[in-house]
Amino acid sequence: MAAAINTAYTSVLSEFASSPEPLRFKELPYSFRLRQAGVSKLDSLTAWEYAMLLLDKMFGRIVPVRFVAFCIVGALGVAVHLTILSLMRYFSEASFLVDQTVATVSTMTFNFAVNNVLTYRDKRLRGMRWLSGWLSFNVACSLGACMNVGLATYLNDVTGIWYVAALGGITVGAVWNYAVTKRLTWSRSQV
Repeated sequence: MAAAINTAYTSVLSEFASSPEPLRFKELPYSFRLRQAGVSKLDSLTAWEYAMLLLDKMFGRIVPVRFVAFCIVGALGVAVHLTILSLMRYFSEASFLVDQTVATVSTMTFNFAVNNVLTYRDKRLRGMRWLSGWLSFNVACSLGACMNVGLATYLNDVTGIWYVAALGGITVGAVWNYAVTKRLTWSRSQV
């Protein structure tokens, strides 16, 4: 019964959000009270899906919402990378190369896992497909990182404006990573 109500509610919301013409509606008062039984179905994934629906309605004609989600996860990955690298530099006796490699692989794993759960929830990889997806994601993102660094270095040499160079590299890397992993890692044939 709850699934049927949830499906009907989602259908009504979709109708209102997707209608080319403004729809008329009437608000009905509702009083919240304490739950008598069961568990709420409102969780963080539902909130994420709602946020993605709103972003799709605002920017979906310009930028695919999956790309926005992919970039949000990537931004979180930057924080993960810097945290791991800082901890490695502080506690590790290894070289910077080793510390950077550990931080990079850890961040790629984080980004893959979070994208698998959130960005590509409908195409989620499990079991051995998770492992093969992780490998293809790392290969694709490694190439994206090389493109990022290469373009950023070139733009810095040409313009001398490091932040413009960095943004150019990040943009090319993000678009590459999204486009390739969408086709290679989370394609329908993989799922």
